[in-house]
Amino acid sequence: MGIQRAFARARSIGRAGKQRKGSIVRSARSRGSSSRSASTAVRRQQTSTDGVAPFQRARMLMGATTAAVELGAGPLTVAEIVQRAGVSRRTFYEIFSDRDDCLLAAIDEGLSRASQKVLPAFRAQKKWQEAIGAGLAALLELIDDEPAYGSLLIVATLGAGPAALERRAEVISKLVDAVDKGRKLAPPSRMLSRATAEGVVGAVLSILHTRLISRRKTAMAPLLGELMSIVVMPYLGAAAAAREARRPAPAPVRRAKSQDGDPLRDIELRLTHRTILVLRAIADNPGSSNRQVAEVAGVADQGQVSKLLSRLRGAGLVQNVKRGSNAGEANSWKLTKKGARLHEAILREAGGVA
Repeated sequence: MGIQRAFARARSIGRAGKQRKGSIVRSARSRGSSSRSASTAVRRQQTSTDGVAPFQRARMLMGATTAAVELGAGPLTVAEIVQRAGVSRRTFYEIFSDRDDCLLAAIDEGLSRASQKVLPAFRAQKKWQEAIGAGLAALLELIDDEPAYGSLLIVATLGAGPAALERRAEVISKLVDAVDKGRKLAPPSRMLSRATAEGVVGAVLSILHTRLISRRKTAMAPLLGELMSIVVMPYLGAAAAAREARRPAPAPVRRAKSQDGDPLRDIELRLTHRTILVLRAIADNPGSSNRQVAEVAGVADQGQVSKLLSRLRGAGLVQNVKRGSNAGEANSWKLTKKGARLHEAILREAGGVA
């Protein structure tokens, strides 16, 4: 189906990290220096297999998403993204070529999440009305579960530039294709056209847009019946629309919420590549000395690893648990509870890379 191809294409774009050759991207890349591109290519290759880059990339995507939703995509800057992600500008440019590259990657991530939620529900139904209803219900649930990505896709993309608008237009076109299949169920006397489906999709998105920008935040799932009434009215008539409008709102799904929240929220420390490697070395080898941590993390300079350990201890992420007070005794490092939560987040956002 058209909607399946659209989401699948968006998902493949996000996974491969490819970027359209839009005018914004071309002009931004032309301003970048060739020397930085050459050096970052080597660093990307070095970090792509150790699980650090995926974690930092995930942090920056979420930073770009929340910033674009709160500030608007237009004023979004690299400085805002790295501040929210807790990474350095150097780390940013090791993964993304510029702000637009990161923002488009965040949009692709949102589309990927939407496809993983919506497509299985849509495909599970054979009849048009049920398929549209199931897909729409899944979309509303996604917005309730991940409002930042919902707002990014429906609201912030409108001001994110030509490349983002092109992404949006492609997906909307496929949504229109899916809704337009309802024309086959309508009597010829209604004189419907593709423009009817465009109006239906536009109306639904407009309602969601209004709710998302409202200061009064309300759940989206209860809108299912009313939105489905709008969808089926032109194709199945007033009686079917009335039945959809009377559809009981889905029961709220109670999900366990983490009591810890964002593990980076209270950490005043930039998570550089080396910092994460040292943290992971201690997580995998509790009780390690400075020298052992350096060997596992691949940090040749003992002075550098001592500084990194000091910073991690200052941030409350590691502690020295050596028993004796002898000055010559080797340190023995282990994660604190706070450090363990951060390490778990790194593994989770890096896709379970160990």
